[in-house]
Amino acid sequence: TPEAFPLLKFEAECLCSLRNFADKEFLVVPQPLAIQKLESFSILLMPWLNLSGTDQSLLGKGLAILHKNSAQYSEGKFGWGSDGFIGSNSQPAGWRSNWGECFVELRLFPQLVLAKSWGLEITSFVKNKAALVQFLNNHNPLPCLVHGDLWSGNAFVQFDGKGVLIDPATWWADREVDIAMSKMFGGYSIEFYKSYEEIWPLEKNIEQRIDVYNFYHLLNHANLFGGTYKEKSISSMQKIE
Repeated sequence: TPEAFPLLKFEAECLCSLRNFADKEFLVVPQPLAIQKLESFSILLMPWLNLSGTDQSLLGKGLAILHKNSAQYSEGKFGWGSDGFIGSNSQPAGWRSNWGECFVELRLFPQLVLAKSWGLEITSFVKNKAALVQFLNNHNPLPCLVHGDLWSGNAFVQFDGKGVLIDPATWWADREVDIAMSKMFGGYSIEFYKSYEEIWPLEKNIEQRIDVYNFYHLLNHANLFGGTYKEKSISSMQKIE
């Protein structure tokens, strides 16, 4: 639909940004060829990709290199300069020098506000905002350019073994948000994580933060699709509290 044009425009912007830091020996990020709003629909044209591979080793290495390369060129801030999307929900623009504040204020809380409409009780969670911000700041992450929506349906392997990333919701964030999302719906192999850590090892206590980072995506799914995602969001919030 024509209304999809802003979403496609954001996706094209994200793909171009990721391409700036991707190593083409390991990772393919398709180049947007054209974007057009027509009378009854909108299109984003990209090259044909032969997604016939299965070994995720280069995908893991490629993602780690992308994260590592971008961290060297960040301006020390977290966020994104323009309003974007996570699915079809909005992902607000804004910058913070403080990682915990960025994630909580620009990502998590807008989804919490939406969730109030279907009955999520967020009062006690909001009261613990400062503690959550401090918790996320404790490991002092570097700003990295992340894919932002890295479930297994948005990452593939080409016939030549190179990894492929599509449908990003990019921003400057803790790289762990990508790793967390990769675990949310499964689909990533042991080789993927092993290869990632060969390039840039993860902190040993990452599991402590995965639930917080994926709470954002559970809320987004609950706000978009309802169903069992509502119950999962409630359980996740209780676990974090």
